[in-house]
Amino acid sequence: MKYRERVHGLILVSLVCKAPLWTEWLYSKVIIPLLYFYGMCGLLKECLLHRYFSKELRSSMNGAVSDVIQACRMLLGERQSLNVMRFLQAMNERHDLIEGLNKLPCKTLIFVGDYSPFHTESVYMNATMEKRICALVEVQSCGSVVTKEHPYAMLIPIEFFLMGFGLYRQQLPLSAASSNRSKPPTS
Repeated sequence: MKYRERVHGLILVSLVCKAPLWTEWLYSKVIIPLLYFYGMCGLLKECLLHRYFSKELRSSMNGAVSDVIQACRMLLGERQSLNVMRFLQAMNERHDLIEGLNKLPCKTLIFVGDYSPFHTESVYMNATMEKRICALVEVQSCGSVVTKEHPYAMLIPIEFFLMGFGLYRQQLPLSAASSNRSKPPTS
């Protein structure tokens, strides 16, 4: 928002644009002291995973835990609790960005999961921004981390978004593509 003239397009994932609600503020006020006193224990890992990932991904049908959840549990265990605590404090002290985002003249694409705790903020932001420059993609059965849960759901919307800027790849017919590969490059 500081350098509006430099921005042509903006892709936002699980947009957090409002100051925290009292429930989110209270959640952080409980989690932060736990992190300080107990470090990154199993309960806190589960609380963070619950906040950012969908129920379907956290608990699979056949009892096997997904690779994404296993990797996140491992990474959370490797992180220093002080850094996670600082991240939560920064999220808890954020300011309202709605006025600034409304004034952005660039095209905006917003991705949000149906089960994201920030879903209502993304929908609200999409409703307040100009319809011709803003699009909202709601990914079903997904939490906040759309990029990890359903990355393929993002491909086509991003492709259309980039096509709006004139950035797209030419689709060659199969016969032309194969004949171009067999020719040696000319200098």
